[in-house]
Amino acid sequence: MDNCTGHSHFLLSAFLLTCLFGLSLGTELSFVTCGSVVKLLNVKHNVRLHSHDVRYGSGSGQQSVTGVTTVEDSNSYWSVRGTSGALCHRGTPIKCGQTIRLTHVNTGRNLHSHYFSSPLSSNQEVSAFGEEGEGDHLDEWTVQCGGAVWQREEAVRFQHASTDALLSITGEQYGRPIHGQREVHAMTGPSQHSLWRAMEGVYMKPSESPLGNKDYSHPLHTEF
Repeated sequence: MDNCTGHSHFLLSAFLLTCLFGLSLGTELSFVTCGSVVKLLNVKHNVRLHSHDVRYGSGSGQQSVTGVTTVEDSNSYWSVRGTSGALCHRGTPIKCGQTIRLTHVNTGRNLHSHYFSSPLSSNQEVSAFGEEGEGDHLDEWTVQCGGAVWQREEAVRFQHASTDALLSITGEQYGRPIHGQREVHAMTGPSQHSLWRAMEGVYMKPSESPLGNKDYSHPLHTEF
């Protein structure tokens, strides 16, 4: 399958991570591409976007999304995918203003938001929703960046397509059973709390066929 909306592509991403035993691969690519599996760092608070099979005890009761200081945790990998209504070919750069889904690799649920209140700050709750990479329209986020495409070194924002709120962290910390993890929520206005940067991961690269057409059958370019 040549687009990132398919379940088979999501399984491929998870399989790659399993085979690599959690090893993050460097690449010559300077931008983020569809099908890449990445960790996202909140620049202000120096924590990575994270999820796990722990549900909120309030609000929606869906799978919780948090920020963690640990760099090596495999529960911080997210697959960059297209939406159910827009193809996103593996290896193509994500454009500024493009709407995407971020699928949590280990649980298969999508980064999601809605008008429930978050448990600590009472901002807009952010959760992980769906099964095997498929949820609903509330899983869609628009990448806000300054140029033509999402550059890996650039701090970007993710705006929830349905509510216009921005993916944010303001520092509130959970107690047990996820002690020390930060609350992730969505807020209406841009700030330093809503800036994110692509970090460790597997970045997909398209290759050129002999005829000069894009060939997406070779998904990976890496350098060690």
